[in-house]
Amino acid sequence: MVNQLEKIISEKYESLKPFLNEQNKRLFAAAEANSLGEGGISIVSRATGLSRDTISKGCKELESGTIGTSEAPLPDGKIRASGGGRKKSIDKDPKLLPDLEKLVEPTSRGDPESPLQWTCKSVRKLAEELKTMGHKVTHARVADMLHILGYSLQANRKTIEGASHPDRDQQFNHINEKCKAFQEEHQPVISVDTKKKELIGNFKNVGKELRPKKDPIKVNVYDFKDKELGKVNPYGVYDIANNEGWVNVGIDHDTASFAVESIRRWWGMMGCESYPEAKKLMITADCGGSNGYKTRLWKVELQKFADESGLEISVCHFPPGTSKWNKIEHRLFSHITMNWRGKPLTSYEVIVNLIAATTTAKGLKVKCTLDTNKYPKGIKITDKQMKELEVRSDDFHGEWNYTFKPKRILDE
Repeated sequence: MVNQLEKIISEKYESLKPFLNEQNKRLFAAAEANSLGEGGISIVSRATGLSRDTISKGCKELESGTIGTSEAPLPDGKIRASGGGRKKSIDKDPKLLPDLEKLVEPTSRGDPESPLQWTCKSVRKLAEELKTMGHKVTHARVADMLHILGYSLQANRKTIEGASHPDRDQQFNHINEKCKAFQEEHQPVISVDTKKKELIGNFKNVGKELRPKKDPIKVNVYDFKDKELGKVNPYGVYDIANNEGWVNVGIDHDTASFAVESIRRWWGMMGCESYPEAKKLMITADCGGSNGYKTRLWKVELQKFADESGLEISVCHFPPGTSKWNKIEHRLFSHITMNWRGKPLTSYEVIVNLIAATTTAKGLKVKCTLDTNKYPKGIKITDKQMKELEVRSDDFHGEWNYTFKPKRILDE
């Protein structure tokens, strides 16, 4: 209720402000405060930005019926005597503003002589440092001066993608055209990736959820990995056409064997039912990680899956630095993160259930299982094994775009 009152008063004040002089602003604020009764001065002060003393003075003027305290008449159009009013801090102390600007100057961050090296530039810290330099200033006045200088506290923003590959756009077009060709033939197209590794245990999970007032979930102070529970690697498969997700929650290493096993499980549990007539499968993936285009084990395992399923498997990798364009990131993983925000991931069962319960207004459905298999690291693939692969590279960037033929079909 109070916030709504402040909003209404603020809107009224801002609309009238261009037409009011200092005296009228004071009287307007006083009239609003009087109409609200007890606590009105504080509410109006927050809504208008006028000080409580100014509003109190206006209330006294309305009550007495007299404006100001000067008995001498003022010149026409004047609302205070010449020289009246409090002097600004920057007028009384000409060095204050330049000294503040030196403290917040970005180039001073690496200066070993800077008193604020590697510290947060909060207004209170800045005020304390200015005081040590001989200035009389409060943190509130520092905030006002920073506004004058055009500064504000800002977080980092992820905008720099690094050097982009010259054929980035052409690869996007290649993926798009190939995807449309598969879908026109009613062949499955999936987007795959490993979600961020998650600690299992009573640890803080980013985000908030509705709970009884003053009753937050109590979690561990420190995020030290539980030796028994460890971490999990949720590997996701997103069916683009059907808006369906599959997540295989691994408890061992995130290897290429684990990645292909996750795709194999998706096919056995969901894919073959959705596409009973499928002859081909298209996979879109990042260029690195367990499903990277340079990973030999990834290709050997995909060949095995092609042989087992009889599917012709085409893989298209997104160019370096463009993983955010992979459909699974914003069609599946982002919704899982929102679904379990604020909930400690205390066990494998909790993770599997929260992932499986993820839905969206557009009809996303997700299935999830726990994978307790071991996936050892460091498996070496020989040149001979690579030569035995039935893989055909596309004419355009064959290292990113390639297709595996099932051997058993070739033998027949």
